[in-house]
Amino acid sequence: MPRAVYVLALGIFAMVTSEFVVAGLMPQMADGLDVTVPQIGYLITAFAVAMAAGGPFLTVAVMKLPPRDALMTLFAVFLAGNVLAATATGYGVMMAARIVTGVASQAFFGVGISLCARLTRPEARGRAVAVAMNGLMLGTLLGLPLSTLVGERFGWRAAFWAISALALVAAAVTLVGVPRLERAGDGGGFRAEIGVFRRPRLWLALSTSTLVIGATFSAFSYFNPILTEVTGFSAGTVPVLLIAYGAATVVGNTVVGRLADRHAVAVLAVGLLLGAAFLTGFAVLAGLPAPAVVCMLGIGLVGVTMNPAMVTRVQRAGNAGPLVNTVHSSFITLGVILGSALGAVVIDAWGLRAPLWLGAALALLGLVTLLPELTARSGGRSGRPAEPTPRPPRPARAASGSGR
Repeated sequence: MPRAVYVLALGIFAMVTSEFVVAGLMPQMADGLDVTVPQIGYLITAFAVAMAAGGPFLTVAVMKLPPRDALMTLFAVFLAGNVLAATATGYGVMMAARIVTGVASQAFFGVGISLCARLTRPEARGRAVAVAMNGLMLGTLLGLPLSTLVGERFGWRAAFWAISALALVAAAVTLVGVPRLERAGDGGGFRAEIGVFRRPRLWLALSTSTLVIGATFSAFSYFNPILTEVTGFSAGTVPVLLIAYGAATVVGNTVVGRLADRHAVAVLAVGLLLGAAFLTGFAVLAGLPAPAVVCMLGIGLVGVTMNPAMVTRVQRAGNAGPLVNTVHSSFITLGVILGSALGAVVIDAWGLRAPLWLGAALALLGLVTLLPELTARSGGRSGRPAEPTPRPPRPARAASGSGR
């Protein structure tokens, strides 16, 4: 695996840690900015909406740059947003800071995943994406609790300063560890990138990704109240359970990455079936601690861990360019928004187990979006594109002194 793929994982880790930091420091930030906790919650929503809506536009803006230069530009925007958050004098400034960092994070995902495709052979892309996406899994496992710990010990502003320092380290490592490649010469530029969105198969793949993540986040967003109020765990036990959940995502991501290149659609089908089963089991058995924990960890194994298979399928339906990957990330973020928002609605109507039932329904709906490929004659070779896609250019040699 090229060294640069591991470097990209560090950048993604910094972005994800910034995404999650507000969730761990809501009371402190509410006091510091003299607003209510629900208003701080809107900062999380704003970050997600900025990712989904703004990320593709920033990606288009940096598409003319060589990949490493694009990444450094995105690090600069991301760093500016975090510094603005650390020094925010009021709620409006903090809101602007979260929008800036959200847009930069989404564009970084798109450019980074596209670079993974350029640096690896087609048959190894799924594994490369899994390695890069370990930055996402570790952000859940380590980034959130560590940033929360820093914020609780030294104040919430210190958490944003720490993330800014992490971003500087990641940028420096990227400058050294990512080779200097020329801008991808696909012969069509922006038109070629935008043209693939005419393919119905691409939109079907994007919708599957939204439903996979929506199913997961309809449950994940409400693990804390479910585990304390329904299952009966103490508030102090929940962080330990969430760490175990994060560890399960790392394991699942690694396994899916090994299988995604050759069996993308089959992996997604099995993941959605198992996800529906675990979500249903959790809904039925939420009052029993041991089965509830097993089901929660099962959701971790087959939820966000489908990312390598989702990316592989989308790239085969479209292409491996930065715009397709960024739009895909936006559809994933849409899943986060959809799952968490609908989860809140069904809780109000039917109680705390309702988001788990909602997640199971979304997983089954995701399975429906796979049926055309599962039933096609070529379905025996899961993930094989129905129409040939252009072969990507070979990775260029690293320029002198820029790393391999």
